[in-house]
Amino acid sequence: MTVPDPQPQSLPRRATAALMWRHPAHLLAFGLGSGLSPVAPGTVGTLWGWASFLALQQGIGTGPQADGVWAVVLLVGWFVGCWACTRTARSLGVADPGSVVWDEIWAFWLILWMMSPVDWRGQLLAFVAFRYFDAAKPGPVAWADGLFKLRAGGHIGWRQGLGIMLDDLVAALCTLLVLALAVALRQGGVGAGLLS
Repeated sequence: MTVPDPQPQSLPRRATAALMWRHPAHLLAFGLGSGLSPVAPGTVGTLWGWASFLALQQGIGTGPQADGVWAVVLLVGWFVGCWACTRTARSLGVADPGSVVWDEIWAFWLILWMMSPVDWRGQLLAFVAFRYFDAAKPGPVAWADGLFKLRAGGHIGWRQGLGIMLDDLVAALCTLLVLALAVALRQGGVGAGLLS
């Protein structure tokens, strides 16, 4: 049985293991504890996303039927993630807490699924590119990150959960675009890929 979160009295609260176990939303948002890392929680969460993708892929398999399963997992993961990120941000009293890493996990699952099949070197390149886009937030990622920012005196609500997820979705799409362009250039240029 989970204990409902009281309305935070003194804001912000600290992300802790005790808070993580208070509600399933926190457990998911904190990436089963990977977001509680004192150093680079987003990177640790992405590494957890990588490891969990490989474990899930063993169970789900590959091929068209597996693609259908992954599509459902990612679709459900998006909506459940928006809810979990909102609930956890509200509990912490912070609109976009660094300890919330479900967005990184989900986005890296999307990248790895879209790239599959690819060996560990391709996955490593995807990891590095995604971490760059997620951390540096260039161009469209910064736009997505600012789209649902909390206004002064505002209440943390569903918009913040959506915002937490959205900038990582855009970072994932940028990662996939850059990697696709790199592959096209390696195989004779973008024009060769488009004309063949």
